[in-house]
Amino acid sequence: MKQIIFATSNESKSKRFSRGLKEHGIEVLSLKDIDIKLDVEENGSTAIENALIKARECYRLTKKPCMGMDDTLYMEGVPEEKQPGLFVRRVNGKSLTDEEALDYYTNLVKEYGKDGKINCKWIYGLAVINEKGEEATYSWSKDNFYMVSSKSDKINPGYPLNSISKYKKLDKYFTDVTDEDMKLIKVNEDDVLDFIATHI
Repeated sequence: MKQIIFATSNESKSKRFSRGLKEHGIEVLSLKDIDIKLDVEENGSTAIENALIKARECYRLTKKPCMGMDDTLYMEGVPEEKQPGLFVRRVNGKSLTDEEALDYYTNLVKEYGKDGKINCKWIYGLAVINEKGEEATYSWSKDNFYMVSSKSDKINPGYPLNSISKYKKLDKYFTDVTDEDMKLIKVNEDDVLDFIATHI
């Protein structure tokens, strides 16, 4: 089985593609699995640029296939100066814990939302570097959801905003959605998995 190192210290994020890539014959390793830490400044202007920064440093340290990922968040009706953009976890120079992030974003929904909800959009950037050092990048987005001002009882560690995000078609929290629900609303990341498998 091939292996790829996911350049993230977020264990939930490192598991995101694990099951799907296993079906492609690829095992995903996290930085924790190989006992290294990345010391990088994510100073790119897009999710793709930050994904490349992480993947390149991971490849420099390991010389093995690596991937990096970053994302940007936009919230309808929120003023430009308060848009999360690339800084979903970093607010006013502080890195938020899961609980702090939930409090911060529910307050944004209360302040700028309508009827306790705000339409949102994630834009993702992914960078893959194969064993030869060849780079490939991919971007995709998700706008089939909104955030709400009330929290789910469940929290996905590392993905706190899943507890206040709901799919529009289901009106169910991300934390409560089943595999059957995902098939029903045709939500998957098969294109991302295919991209990784093709470029590893």
